[in-house]
Amino acid sequence: MEAALLGAFMVSACLCGVVLEHPCSGLRRRIGRAFIRRLLAGLAMGVTAILLIYSPWGARSGAHMNPATTLAFWSRGKIAAPDALFYVLSQFVGGALGVALCRILLRERLRHPFVDHVVTVPGQRGAAAAWTAELLIAFVMMLTVLYASNDPFLTPYTGFLAAGLLVIYIALEAPLSGMSLNPARSFGSAVVARRWTAFWVYLTAPVIGMLLASAVPDHSTVYCAKLNHCNQQRCIFRCEFDRLAAIRDDRPAANVARR
Repeated sequence: MEAALLGAFMVSACLCGVVLEHPCSGLRRRIGRAFIRRLLAGLAMGVTAILLIYSPWGARSGAHMNPATTLAFWSRGKIAAPDALFYVLSQFVGGALGVALCRILLRERLRHPFVDHVVTVPGQRGAAAAWTAELLIAFVMMLTVLYASNDPFLTPYTGFLAAGLLVIYIALEAPLSGMSLNPARSFGSAVVARRWTAFWVYLTAPVIGMLLASAVPDHSTVYCAKLNHCNQQRCIFRCEFDRLAAIRDDRPAANVARR
């Protein structure tokens, strides 16, 4: 399921790249400002993320779609090591298959230099700036996910908050690093395009950023590794979501009792 989810995400990313950046695209000709095109891409990918996170597959797998996210939850003891390894491998395979499928279907449109398989490469400020930016956006993303998913009232909206950050990142941060946030996402594009420019940036920075976020002391209790747990799907993680649900259910009763 993780492979299918990230594969679908990459299909959406490739389609956005062609529609918004290929010189023969009507939208590309009409929208001259790069920022507006990035904002539209961010909105499209944010909607894609929401649809995948709250889909039946996302509800079942937890919708990580990102090795860095999986490793961060593993570091908090919420995922068994074999499951984490399977998730990570699935994410890398899914990302590559999604881009490969688009190469078959879109052909020269995806290969055009303006699209280039939506490969992530450092911007004009170089690899060091890209690495720093990737680490920071990964840190903030994981911190947000941990805070929201472990708050009894915010947990149903975790996916929406993550998607909102995705929109902001693509619109504002992409000029620095291409906005990866995800080693498997960058791998999928790089392996199909055979372009490994500064791939180490995208392999290391998101992982370190999310691991650092998972180590923040305020998040002493992590109830589960799912981004969307408000459903009836089976959970394979070391799950304590029932405790969080009990806190949510008890608070209104406590407020009534005070009155």
